Amino acid sequence: MKLIGLETFLVPPRWLFVRVEADDGSVGWGEASLEGHAEAVMGAFEAIRDRVIGADPRAIEDIWQVIYRGGFYRGGAVLMSALSGLDQALWDWKGRHYGLPAHEMLGGRVRDKVRAYAWIGGDRPDDIAAAAAARRAQGFTAVKMNATGDVAWLAAPRFAEVVARVEAAQAEGMDVALDFHGRLHRPMAKQLARALEPLGLLFIEEPLLSEHAEALPQIAALTATPIALGERLYSRWDFKPLLEAGAVDVIQPDLSHAGGLSECRRIAALAEAHDVAVAPHCPLGPLALGACLQLAACTPNVVLQEMSLGIHYNEGHDLLEFMVEPAVLTPVDGFLPIPTGPGLGIAIDEARVRAAASAPHRWRNPVWRHADGSLAEW
Repeated sequence: MKLIGLETFLVPPRWLFVRVEADDGSVGWGEASLEGHAEAVMGAFEAIRDRVIGADPRAIEDIWQVIYRGGFYRGGAVLMSALSGLDQALWDWKGRHYGLPAHEMLGGRVRDKVRAYAWIGGDRPDDIAAAAAARRAQGFTAVKMNATGDVAWLAAPRFAEVVARVEAAQAEGMDVALDFHGRLHRPMAKQLARALEPLGLLFIEEPLLSEHAEALPQIAALTATPIALGERLYSRWDFKPLLEAGAVDVIQPDLSHAGGLSECRRIAALAEAHDVAVAPHCPLGPLALGACLQLAACTPNVVLQEMSLGIHYNEGHDLLEFMVEPAVLTPVDGFLPIPTGPGLGIAIDEARVRAAASAPHRWRNPVWRHADGSLAEW
């Protein structure tokens, strides 16, 4: 058994799908989406093809090690996103080859469903009550929103509107998580974390950028609210010092950035050893979400799953549009059932993917500036 094909597809609104094919005609799909940098990831696949064409697709761990370690330079958003998409596609292929969902090959189920949450409010949050009510009507019981728009490095704290937005969502019966999005530097993050303390949030996410993880204990000392972090970390070695610092309660590896299903299973086990929960980051497409659900199925400390249904980034195409059976990724009473199909458990409409990729996206995040003209964190 040999791999004979490795294709990539720039699929709107901002996704990068990966297709592998073996010499018997069998295929697998994965997702290597890296928001705003998809073209760089496609470039990384040029080297990966030279390594994996002709390899046995059943040897997923050996292929992972070759791609991660065999090129001398390793890690980082681009290389790890490419490896992530390949790893997902290989698990999808292997599951289809043996007629098993990926989680069955990773130890079997520990749960039948996982609680899901959806986004509301956009990049600069507004209309929160109406958005929360709409999500409740879809069956969600938890939502996440950006805490703020752009915030100066240092300013007089004016956080009443943040508190009001949280209370508006909670009034609609929602549990709420707030994403600081790395937009706040330490002087403001400390104040906002304390102001939010009485609200009973699910978690605050990225109160500081990942590169300032050494300052997280200061934030943790100011609040009992769980702290979540990790979407911009790319391997177990990136997560190790964060977990050893003991100031994070929920880690958020992205299965399309942090080494795929293989590596994120290892990251989750490392977190379990530190009594830390896992809530995978996934504002991406259906293949990334399918991989997340395979992880949730076999991983005891997965507690929540983000999904991008109706997220503000999905302009023109939404989460379920490229699926043969959209019901597989449709939430039920606030939970996503674990898919029972082979591989990642979802079937992709290849003809629609190829048609959409014929007009590839060039998605870029906005660039924000402060009132003084300096760059603001988005």
